Amino acid sequence: MWILVKRTLYCALLLGAVTGAMRFSHVLRVVAARSGGLGPHDKAYYRNPQEVQFVRPGLTINIASAKIASDGTVSVNFQITDAPRAGTAPQPLDIDGINTPGPISLNFLIAYIPNGQSQYMSYITRTATAASGGATATQAAGESMTSGTLTTVTQGEYVYTFHNKAPTGFDPMATHRVGIYGSRDLSEFDMGTNYDDSTFDFVPAGGTPVPRDIVRTADCNSCHDSLAAHGGSRKTVGLCIMCHTPQTSDPNTGNTLDMKIFIHKIHDGSGLPSVQAGTPYQIIGFQNSVNDWSTVVYPADVRRCQTCHNPKNGAAQTNAWLTTPTAAACGSCHDNVHFASGQNHPGGPQVSDSLCSTCHIPQGDLPFDASIMGGHTIPDQAPGIPGINFTLANVANGVAGKAPTVTFTVRDNNGNGIPMSNFSNGGSLSLTMAGPTSDYGYTSFGSDVTTPGYVTESVAKTAQCSPDGTCSYTFMHSIPSNATGTYTIGIEGRLPITLLPGTTSATSTTYAGFNQVLDFSVDGSPVTPRRTIVQLANCEGCHSYLEVHGGLRNNVEYCVLCHNPSNTDVATRANAQVPADKAAPPQGINFDYMIHRIHLGADLPTFARSTYVIVGFGGSHNDFGAAFAALPANSPIPNTGVRYPAMDNTGNTQHVAACYMCHVNGSEAVLPIGKNAVTNPSAPLNPAPAVTSACTSCHALNSDFAHAVANTDPTFGESCNICHGTGAAYSATAVHAQ
Repeated sequence: MWILVKRTLYCALLLGAVTGAMRFSHVLRVVAARSGGLGPHDKAYYRNPQEVQFVRPGLTINIASAKIASDGTVSVNFQITDAPRAGTAPQPLDIDGINTPGPISLNFLIAYIPNGQSQYMSYITRTATAASGGATATQAAGESMTSGTLTTVTQGEYVYTFHNKAPTGFDPMATHRVGIYGSRDLSEFDMGTNYDDSTFDFVPAGGTPVPRDIVRTADCNSCHDSLAAHGGSRKTVGLCIMCHTPQTSDPNTGNTLDMKIFIHKIHDGSGLPSVQAGTPYQIIGFQNSVNDWSTVVYPADVRRCQTCHNPKNGAAQTNAWLTTPTAAACGSCHDNVHFASGQNHPGGPQVSDSLCSTCHIPQGDLPFDASIMGGHTIPDQAPGIPGINFTLANVANGVAGKAPTVTFTVRDNNGNGIPMSNFSNGGSLSLTMAGPTSDYGYTSFGSDVTTPGYVTESVAKTAQCSPDGTCSYTFMHSIPSNATGTYTIGIEGRLPITLLPGTTSATSTTYAGFNQVLDFSVDGSPVTPRRTIVQLANCEGCHSYLEVHGGLRNNVEYCVLCHNPSNTDVATRANAQVPADKAAPPQGINFDYMIHRIHLGADLPTFARSTYVIVGFGGSHNDFGAAFAALPANSPIPNTGVRYPAMDNTGNTQHVAACYMCHVNGSEAVLPIGKNAVTNPSAPLNPAPAVTSACTSCHALNSDFAHAVANTDPTFGESCNICHGTGAAYSATAVHAQ
């Protein structure tokens, strides 16, 4: 009877949604006001409010308690509710999807940490057979909710009794963990599938559990957005380590699936010595899918272990990588080292882990030594680097028609001034000027300036400096006489250094200062900084320590001075090392177009049947997409190129629609109508209006260009914001929601 009532109510809700469609923008405002736990990146955020209130999307699993009886019977008490919403308590869900919308499917895990060990071992295992039908391997496993006994306490609260038991003689004093992962099917309401998981640690005999706690999910999510594996249902590291244990391996390749090994290998990917020697790193997964991680390029320096092993994440064993090195963990990246034989191991054969920490202490006296921190030293951030610290104090004569004089400071980490002669002897120090901030790109600073839209001048030889590092420099080029609004000056500089000179570990490198920028008015109007689109902190969520162009450029506010709408790689393409690059038209490198294309990477063939190649310094070939010849329609896409690490709700990486990973304050939907057109000779439309260029950097099929051109008037410009702007029916946030 309830099913009939539910269907009738649902039809009524749909009818209300249809009749309200003509007032869609009004509905958006209502949804925004009452959405609570839903956000603008959720599709349900844009649905009819009454429908959302009825369905109450989301799935939250909370484990209240677990126990193991003396005969090994395992049971767990848990609750399932919808997603929390502001102002209301989570509502309990009916697991069968009868009293509340959406049936729920759950799976259960049980594992323990053996005495004297540090990783979980599953009580439930299965035997996996290779696709060839030959080799087999043991794998940690779980059981579905139909395997054991599910008892309803009340709606939303249940007790599950496992079919599998803890073995006779199990250790009741050991730390145990029960895990639940599941899904809620809302596809009949066009709200997809919701996923969640949960874990609970306990000691069967009573006492305080000591769980494995090294890497936290939040650290994974800084790059993956929302960790989701195996179709989306495994969302936390705490659950992952219950199955990815030393007992689990792939029968097809023989590769272990132990978390501490295969996660290192996946993230190092193309950098693994074994891969560079010609052996791909693959895992054969569900339904014999081939998962090849050999092309993965870690977005940060792989030596920065603290990116995942975050010392500030609150994990009880967050420093385990420093204090308890093992052959298995270290050999996962250094996989050309054979510890038992001593091959490629300066310390000779090591048949156990007992002596690892004797040589490999957490930190020694010198960079590049045998200590763990020393062995992972990134040269330009090594201990002992003197440092370069800039400030831009003020701009004098910063008016139209004048050559501005900039006062700035250059000091080391101890506050001492750095002599200009240091920068003249193998280093560099420059100031860049661009404007106006309303949109950089087409300002000419003189007929002798070949850089489009900006001018950069080396200051090391002519700047006037005091011993404390306070300097002044007058530009050789003037601000254009017709200039108006706000202009920007930025600073860049680096110095060479040899670390540990005179030793066998001597290493030459360079180190740079952080790019500072200073805005100033050229006509007396209020200083107006350039619009804020992204923040450096968002970039460093994945890149950890952003630095490009040899470390000289490390601040996105500085990057946009040069990567402006009029700039291309024409200057370097003439000296391209690859003949095909030299013959191809110049590539646009406006910041939004370039960054979108770089991050789209391996998906470029899917979206545009093309790649993205920038000819860089010295004519270098930089291909950020899938390296391929012209592909015929419907041909397979090579799995190479940049893989954007954000995951969608089914666990697939390359979720490039997660615009908010980089953008701030919903800026992806604040369309830059009326900004400078973008020069890009390699694009189907050149020049392209600002919004067209930004959007077709990803949506780059001919039909996408046709849509943009059809909605652009030669007199009034683009009309994109009517449909795609903030709050519009097809805003960028709405169409990219999931």
